[in-house]
Amino acid sequence: MRIQTRNRALRRASFALLAAAIYVCSARAQQKSAPVPEKPKIRAITAFINLDRTQYQEQVADALKLLRRAQTTFESRGYQVQTIRIATQPFSEYTKGLTTEQAVAFFKEYDALAVREKFAASIGPAMLNADDSEVQADLVAEILTNTKTLNASLVVAGDDGVRWNAVGAAARVMKKLEATEHSQGNFHFAAIAMVPPLTPFFPAAYHTGFGHQFAIALESANVVAVAFKDAPNLAVAKQRLTDSLAASAFEIQRHAGRIDQETGWAYMGIDLSPAPAGDVSIGAAIENLTTVPVGMSGTLTAAATITAAIRDVKVKQTGYNGLMLPILEDSRLAQRWSEGHISLDALLSYSAVCGTGLDTIPLPGDITADQLSLIIGDMASLAFKWHKPLAARLLPVAGKGWGEMTEFNDPFLVNVKLQALDVK
Repeated sequence: MRIQTRNRALRRASFALLAAAIYVCSARAQQKSAPVPEKPKIRAITAFINLDRTQYQEQVADALKLLRRAQTTFESRGYQVQTIRIATQPFSEYTKGLTTEQAVAFFKEYDALAVREKFAASIGPAMLNADDSEVQADLVAEILTNTKTLNASLVVAGDDGVRWNAVGAAARVMKKLEATEHSQGNFHFAAIAMVPPLTPFFPAAYHTGFGHQFAIALESANVVAVAFKDAPNLAVAKQRLTDSLAASAFEIQRHAGRIDQETGWAYMGIDLSPAPAGDVSIGAAIENLTTVPVGMSGTLTAAATITAAIRDVKVKQTGYNGLMLPILEDSRLAQRWSEGHISLDALLSYSAVCGTGLDTIPLPGDITADQLSLIIGDMASLAFKWHKPLAARLLPVAGKGWGEMTEFNDPFLVNVKLQALDVK
């Protein structure tokens, strides 16, 4: 009897050890299939002010106090903050009564202040309202031609539909900015459609209220890449991405809420669009899921998956909150563009299921204003049809034709081979 009892005890111990071993192996397998979440960077902390020319320096100083406090808060929690930014109401509201020369002189001073204090600045949109004069478009072209760092936009569609006069005006601005050094002036300008106020991403950022608000934009292509790596199916990929973004977004929101309470600056939300930067590529992240080059079949599904994952993160959101595919800011997208895998029409098709639009698109320098209008009009029509925020940031390159390489001189831009136009 003692021997039988001892044997039963040994068997029970063996089964327990086997169960423990199976549990450990299973846990390790789960860890392997569900990678440790990546932490995103914060692309921008953007403050919104109601700029008054008579006291703008004091207003900027007040905004910078908020921004630097927020930057310190997030960096102490392990987040790298790429930029601090200030956006205003539409610039036409605080340039009333000025000549073109006086307005340009003011913005040169504002530009110098931004450089000196190390913040990025957006002066808001031209032609915000349907009945605004095209003179505003002429002025924004002059401002951006004569400054180095300022950003601006022009509204080409709203709830009232596509504004075709604004479409043409935006195209003319782009042709004028083509003549800037290295044709890089258009990097600071976009035609925007259905983009709401309080969007923290540039060049589209602006507000229409009292100001004294702030919002946050992420740089999280790395998060998408890890979430999609070796995902067995779309459902798992989407859930991984939602969980990873949520882990950081709720933490960021908690700290932003505390900054709101302590400073009196109202926190308006976070734009979860997974912006890329150079080799931290959203293109490579998409290819982790599709296993084929961006632009081939499966890319639209990946775009829809990313956008759906973002929408499932139940934090306070503001801005685009969709996929962005900026060709010139992403090394893999730039490569696929040069190879001919990505086209304007493909980018517009992806825009139907996400929030990309046409971002930093390189174009031959001989493109006409009429051809640019066709491209901008397609984007605006799509934005109005589906009531979603889209933008067109197009960069025609002076003196360069299709098949030639661009020669941008900017650490944030990747040079590419220009492709032939699809518009006639």
